[in-house]
Amino acid sequence: MARAGLSTQRLVVAGAELADEVGFDQVTVAALARRFSVQTASLYSHLKSSQDLKTRIALYALEELADLVADALAGRAGRDALAAFADAYRDYAARHPGRYDATRLRLDAATASASAGVRHAQMARALLRGYDLAEPEQTHAVRMLGSVFHGYISLEAAGGFSHTAVDAQQSWDWIIDSLDALLRSGGAPRTP
Repeated sequence: MARAGLSTQRLVVAGAELADEVGFDQVTVAALARRFSVQTASLYSHLKSSQDLKTRIALYALEELADLVADALAGRAGRDALAAFADAYRDYAARHPGRYDATRLRLDAATASASAGVRHAQMARALLRGYDLAEPEQTHAVRMLGSVFHGYISLEAAGGFSHTAVDAQQSWDWIIDSLDALLRSGGAPRTP
């Protein structure tokens, strides 16, 4: 492998690039071997399987996205922080669709707890501290934000908003304003 200059990290980065080009579901060790013009078997000294490759890409993407979100949140609070948080995810998904899909890969508990996914949850909770939500509302809010942002991003990527005269950015801003108002009000009203 030295002749090709390959390392596990180089393969993961190339796999992430491949995911952006062809889709995360299409990434395999064989596809990666073709990219480097090497035999598939030669990559198994760096990767255990296609699932191992996908897990490594997911971890790489989670780390990369966490760094971008942290930078976006720095020094912000309230609606400004909410918009920066949401925009960081949306921008990342638009620039790196395969990597964004990789961040949704289901990881085993040990891998997930050691991943940057923990940082994502911590940043969401830090953002929500500005809204003064107690538990369990804070957990509900973390789940709501993830669901709304991921749902919107996924529908937008699939072209779901391209058949209307209303600009997708206007809807995005409206959603951020609505979420901000909901969070400032303390969350959804409780039912008796």
